Amino acid sequence: MGEINPGANFFKIMTESIFDGLIQVDLDGQIILWNKGAERITGYSSQKIIGQNFREVFAKLAQEAGGQFRENISLISKTLADGIEREGLISLKHREGYSMKLLARALAIRDVTGKIIGVIEIINDNKGLMSIYQQNKRNEETVLLDPLTGIGNRAHIESRIRQALQFTRNSSSPAGILFMDIDHFKNFNDTYGHLIGDKILRFVANALRQNLRTSDSCGRWGGEEFLALINETNPEGLRVAAEKLRTLISQAHLEENGIHLHVTISVGATWARETDTLESLFQRADELMYQSKSRGRNCVTMDE
Repeated sequence: MGEINPGANFFKIMTESIFDGLIQVDLDGQIILWNKGAERITGYSSQKIIGQNFREVFAKLAQEAGGQFRENISLISKTLADGIEREGLISLKHREGYSMKLLARALAIRDVTGKIIGVIEIINDNKGLMSIYQQNKRNEETVLLDPLTGIGNRAHIESRIRQALQFTRNSSSPAGILFMDIDHFKNFNDTYGHLIGDKILRFVANALRQNLRTSDSCGRWGGEEFLALINETNPEGLRVAAEKLRTLISQAHLEENGIHLHVTISVGATWARETDTLESLFQRADELMYQSKSRGRNCVTMDE
């Protein structure tokens, strides 16, 4: 008769007694745990789910639930890749056919060497907790927004770039940043006044927000300087993104009291390296931007 593993027995009792749903996914994306809480919340038994790929399962559970299953797939996929804890609201379809909103949190599971070997996701259908989460997110977004331009502020874009650096170190997935400065901004302020200067800042910010991908981020670094994070790119993709933004801004114009104001930007473009710190990345991008200034402005300079 085999010996009983008390640790494994305790883990099983604990996971099955928790009211929240617990879903464990291995490195290949296979679901290896679907506890009683997950059964209660979704209506699907563990016998039906365990052994399947989580992408297929959540695609099925989200049918007619607004198509937002990608949010849940993204939570697990990204945490599998970089080990960063994530939290968000997801939409799923219960076995009986109705749609529901759930609060989900994905956490990496690591072996003794620190290597990621899977993810455990906690799902919760508590309406009170979801309301608190939504309010906290609204508060966080307010704190991290630049009040003048409506895009992210310095703290926001710093946070996104820190995450990108960690992701680059853990997965070698490339990301790049664009450091942008409005050309001759002081002249605009001195000639037309600060109200026009503010309008120019909002114009550039809106150009960034509307022409970056949803996976990218942008923020006002300070004064007339802006930063954009271009995720999952390569040097050529980064150059294309930089030239696109530069061209769109230079070809547009603002009209004020019958005067056409043409705005241009100087851009420094670089991509994150595994050895980069936040400071080294910003310093390199800043130096490249000033090279664009010295070359005559309204251009992009990339490191080799």
